[in-house]
Amino acid sequence: MSQSAKFWDKISARYAKQPVADEAAYQKKLQTTREYLNPEMAVLEIGCGTGSTAILHAPYVKHIRAIDISAKMIEIAQNKLTAEKIDNITFEQSTIEDLKIEAQSIDAVMALSILHLVEDKDEVIAKVYDILKPGGVFVSSTICMGDSILKLIKLIAPLGMLLGFMPAVKVFTGQELEASIANAGFEIDQRWLQGGNKGLFIVAKKPAL
Repeated sequence: MSQSAKFWDKISARYAKQPVADEAAYQKKLQTTREYLNPEMAVLEIGCGTGSTAILHAPYVKHIRAIDISAKMIEIAQNKLTAEKIDNITFEQSTIEDLKIEAQSIDAVMALSILHLVEDKDEVIAKVYDILKPGGVFVSSTICMGDSILKLIKLIAPLGMLLGFMPAVKVFTGQELEASIANAGFEIDQRWLQGGNKGLFIVAKKPAL
């Protein structure tokens, strides 16, 4: 098990009980995402955590495949699914790097609060581009620590990761993230910077044929 998986397994129960930090921003992201969804869509969510966002979007799409590195997070998500009797979500433990999925098979991909936690964001974004159908949608919300005082975390993160107090976090700017998305071939349709540099929300599209 990777160090990141151990970290998220350890905090999963506490994480599940935490309220949304900024409810208004969260609702705005949900509403904006739904503007791009339709009942025939197959959706992939990367880093689904305890499944709350997937469950909220489930009524608007055909099926959601939701993955997370943490087995404990997936267990909590599956319990929610059973309790709410939702039949169009599949939760599974996996990373996007390890996920076996056909090229051009998905209509929309959600990567919420995850791109700053992966080892190589460019590799992940390229894989997302590959698995999306032409005209497919990529929705991301990412903490870009290089744009704010949070970049100081870069100095203390190695110790925190070594001691297991925090997961591995990558530091980059919003401009660098947008460049990675554009360089993969996407066209950015919307961008919104949450107040206080709390997150850069981007909706990007894979060009249609």
